[in-house]
Amino acid sequence: MTPQPFTATILGSPRIGPHRELKRATERYWAGTIRRAELDSIAAGLRRDTWTALTAAGLDSMPTNTFSYYDQMLDTAVLLGALPRRAADIADDLDRYFAAARGNDAIQPLEMTKWFDTNYHYIVPEIGPDTRFALNPAKVLGEVKEARDLGITARPVIVGPLTFLALSKAVDGAGAPIGRLDEVIALYADLLADLADAGADWVQIDEPVLVTDILSNAAELTAQTYRLLGGLTKRPAIFVATYFGALNGVLAALARTPVEAIGVDLVAGGYQAVGAVPELADKTVVAGIVDGRNIWRTDLHTALGMLESLRGSVGELAVSTSCSTLHVPYTLDAEPDVDPALRSWLAFGSEKVTEVVALARGLRDGREAITEEIAASQAAVASRRYDPRLNNAHVRERISSIASSGATRGPAADRRSAQNERLHLPALPTTTIGSYPQTTAIRKAREALRAGEIDQVEYTHDMRAEVAAVIALQEDLGLDVLVHGEPERNDMVQYFAEQLDGFFATRHGWVQSYGTRCVRPPILYGDVNRPQPMTVEWATYAQSLTRRPVKGMLTGPVTILAWSFVRDDQPLADTANQIALAIRDETVDLQAAGIAIIQVDEPALRELLPLRSKDKGDYLAWAVGAFRLATAGVNDSTQIHTHLCYSEFGEVIGAIADLDADVTSIEAARSRMEILDDLNAIGFSNSVGPGVYDIHSPRVPGTAEVAASLRAALKAVPAERLWVNPDCGLKTRGQDEVVASLRNMVDAAKEVRVDG
Repeated sequence: MTPQPFTATILGSPRIGPHRELKRATERYWAGTIRRAELDSIAAGLRRDTWTALTAAGLDSMPTNTFSYYDQMLDTAVLLGALPRRAADIADDLDRYFAAARGNDAIQPLEMTKWFDTNYHYIVPEIGPDTRFALNPAKVLGEVKEARDLGITARPVIVGPLTFLALSKAVDGAGAPIGRLDEVIALYADLLADLADAGADWVQIDEPVLVTDILSNAAELTAQTYRLLGGLTKRPAIFVATYFGALNGVLAALARTPVEAIGVDLVAGGYQAVGAVPELADKTVVAGIVDGRNIWRTDLHTALGMLESLRGSVGELAVSTSCSTLHVPYTLDAEPDVDPALRSWLAFGSEKVTEVVALARGLRDGREAITEEIAASQAAVASRRYDPRLNNAHVRERISSIASSGATRGPAADRRSAQNERLHLPALPTTTIGSYPQTTAIRKAREALRAGEIDQVEYTHDMRAEVAAVIALQEDLGLDVLVHGEPERNDMVQYFAEQLDGFFATRHGWVQSYGTRCVRPPILYGDVNRPQPMTVEWATYAQSLTRRPVKGMLTGPVTILAWSFVRDDQPLADTANQIALAIRDETVDLQAAGIAIIQVDEPALRELLPLRSKDKGDYLAWAVGAFRLATAGVNDSTQIHTHLCYSEFGEVIGAIADLDADVTSIEAARSRMEILDDLNAIGFSNSVGPGVYDIHSPRVPGTAEVAASLRAALKAVPAERLWVNPDCGLKTRGQDEVVASLRNMVDAAKEVRVDG
């Protein structure tokens, strides 16, 4: 097989649309205001525009099948016939797909968790004894045809069999999904034959699981899988793409198989190991040299040097992003407010494509072919190194002083006694996680402020009215601990970034978090400092409206770090401590203003966990240390809450305890309270609020359902340490469903209290 060579590509691209067109169209489809034909037409237009723009930019290999209506792992479950049986009765294939992702009144959704160590969430396929795999290649083949009809040679992208099975969940007593590898390989073989018939010269099979320790026998399984697939007589050329880390010993095993190309992440995994594998001498190595996950401009001089050093030890060398550009915004052109120095340091999606093309040209034609590009990148590197915003001596000295004196609070039992005396809460206290629905009125007011149609005084007046309405609603529902609802916050990270030195908040830097949920990660480029209080005014206003305690709501340092594009010129631990110092100052000011409960959310604690076991201890030590730095400035009678959600928590369960929050609320509804047994196993003795219903689904749980969840929780946690709350914030939900769900939650708590 002699496939057509390529020199410049990317591993995948965003699908939400540069103006979030797909998000809006999908939500309109869910609401019933457009039909499927219109949704499909909008999606086809986005695919066409993406492919033609990337071709015009100079890429000579085009990834297809990276588009998704919701998630690529869910798409792979459809491809392999592995949707859960509970969705089988839905006749329409797209509605069945969305039901698996989101649930409905009759169907619970599949679980959702983080895609490796990114802020993207994937849908977790369920593999049970009754799962009968069957190939359904319509989507993959359809996109190949669409591209070919546009005159574009498609390279379809598919999640690999090892990654799909390793990240799936066994249910109903089934063994580990990887045990069904032979069945799945047979379907991939059929798919490769179909793609060959459809005219695909190349297929990209994504195997990021190979850069982790998830599969203990990864090298053996890799050799087995790709010897079989590579040995097929009827197939396209196979490009196995890996990303997010180094392959270590798996690289040699993969290189010994008959696949034609291997993708390596040179940003996260380094490049030295590639040259040490002699079997790569007859392979195409797709070098992920341009960072697909962060927004910093590539140092072209250094990158080209790395590529030149590899060229003699591999068969062919192609240039690529380190991973899909799904994780970065579309283009820097959409950001008119970036100051010139900062702009010169940045590269969003389209700029990264330009860098890939330039490096490929420099590799082919020599450095002199890209002299101007190299000079510009070198100037940016120098500018960034010496910018004074990247070194605030006062902040660094304060962190050093606090760290040397210790960042701890009193013993947990003493704190609980002081807090009980102050708060007088009932057994099974009810609360919510923080945000309430962002209504149309809230969004219109925010847009009017941005457009200059109203001033800050009028905007604050409107948001105060929203706060008053949320407080009144919670009192009417009978909740015990209230929140102000966060109407003034556009996002739980961006809100703080806009008030802290060292951050830049974009206008249009949207990236997909899951499904139609999009976020704008701020750019953390310099040393972090809090010029003034950020939340105190809102918290004290809300508290003035009620006698019940109102939580102060803050985002924790690790989550702000994880959900930002973070500077790469110093250790993450140092940056985390700078954010922690700013949050610490805020907790002290909230306490001084009379706020008795402060929630410091860390939903991203698991997200930044390194992919290799050897690196995890160091990360957890500094992540826990940053949280405790942020929360140890208040006295024992002030109750500290934290919240964690939508991750597999097993690997960080000890760290959750080490945070030493007085109350930890945690996702538990989709995982059916499994987390509580894990907490008990490590002797967790602080209070916990396992989510009793899933807010990422539109279904309203009944009182009996919530009561059953509470009774299940009480088998693991005594009533005096158990709180009652939803899984997550309510920002994305509709008002009517929120009211109904919370009313049922409060009624369930009352029922279980009476039952004792």
